Amino acid sequence: MFEHRRVADSARLARRPTALTARVLIAALVLVVGACGPSSPSGSPASGSPVPSASTTASASGSAQPTPVVDPATIYKTIEDQVVEIRGLHPKTPVNPTILDDAGIRKYVADSFKKDNPADIVAANERILKAFDLLPPDASLTDLYINLLGSQVAGLYSPDDKKLYVVSKSGALGGTEKTTFAHEFTHALQDQNFDIGKLQLDEVGQGDRSLARLSLVEGDAVLTQGTWQIQHLSQAELGDIMASAGNDESLKVLLAMPPILRESLLFPYTLGLGFVQGMQASGGYDAVNAAFADPPASTEQVLHPDKYFGHEGPVAVTLPKDLAARLGSGWKVGLEDAFGEFQMQVWLKQNTTVPAATAIDAAAGWGGDRVAVIDGPNGTWGVLLRTSWDADRDATEFEKAAEPIVSKLAAPAALLPGAGGRERWIVIGSDKAVLQKLESVLGLAG
Repeated sequence: MFEHRRVADSARLARRPTALTARVLIAALVLVVGACGPSSPSGSPASGSPVPSASTTASASGSAQPTPVVDPATIYKTIEDQVVEIRGLHPKTPVNPTILDDAGIRKYVADSFKKDNPADIVAANERILKAFDLLPPDASLTDLYINLLGSQVAGLYSPDDKKLYVVSKSGALGGTEKTTFAHEFTHALQDQNFDIGKLQLDEVGQGDRSLARLSLVEGDAVLTQGTWQIQHLSQAELGDIMASAGNDESLKVLLAMPPILRESLLFPYTLGLGFVQGMQASGGYDAVNAAFADPPASTEQVLHPDKYFGHEGPVAVTLPKDLAARLGSGWKVGLEDAFGEFQMQVWLKQNTTVPAATAIDAAAGWGGDRVAVIDGPNGTWGVLLRTSWDADRDATEFEKAAEPIVSKLAAPAALLPGAGGRERWIVIGSDKAVLQKLESVLGLAG
């Protein structure tokens, strides 16, 4: 288990499920104590010394003596030097942090989300998630997303304007704020040395790829942050972070979220850490640096690093380009994207009649997919998911796990074979007539 605090960051409020864009690297999650080493250090820090902060200590004679108050700029500069030493990347331009309170970060998150995500894209994502029963029918994806990020973000770095923000409820610079800065400063180093923009984290239609690439960015930052914590935080600061982890209201918000939003938020930090940690253990930070020039192409590669190192990319899956024309007047494709192995796994795990391990195994044979929402006249709609699997048996295993869910979806739906034994379709319609029409134009009707 990891210790949750408030998210430590993310690149461009990054894309979560399907195709929502993320324009800031939000520090939104796991300030994990000892993320890259022992669960917590014992004795004195492994190396270096804690960054000084204003506190009271006991002198040799036993009387309490105040320690000098250190200027925040000096503390930040010290952390920067320590992170540079750990990560091996050097800054090209200064990064001056801005401190925000809870109200300030919530406003920043809400404004960024609305600016970067057009209403039609949000609506299309909401339609897909609701069609698969991944969101309650009366839920607002915008409200959920803003509430989730607004409650979780502990800091952020924006590659757009090169600004770094740290959240502090009290205005103090304690262990959590220092850790957040170490995490976010790592993002600044990544951006200045590799150009995070080249990763195209906000490309519409590439949601699974974006989440995978974000996992490289965040996994690197969590690994660096964890090493920094072990080496440079005092026992008292580590204890404060651990003590506050289970008492924060942000944890309650996180746990109350639909699993698809909660797990998509955590994925880049937790699975991304494992992905980068394995890479760094075998090839050092040179291997991590090389990955920024050859980033993962899918969440499958993050879940199964051997597929990344074996250059096994996703199978190209397409939907008919003339789909809207086939359906007739008044139809249009609202959004196309990729579901990906990770999101497939989350969806299958929601079927409580299937053990979680079975759902994970059923998703593991994923080869590629394409999902689309189609808007029709008079409020009608359809959602299509075309999947390709590594082998016939993988497609059969997926079908066995998915069929009980499809049969219980709120909207009329069907799970159907496609071309060859490795393909399966899930077709969902706003009503039975739409479902039948979609099956017919796709050549899937029996």
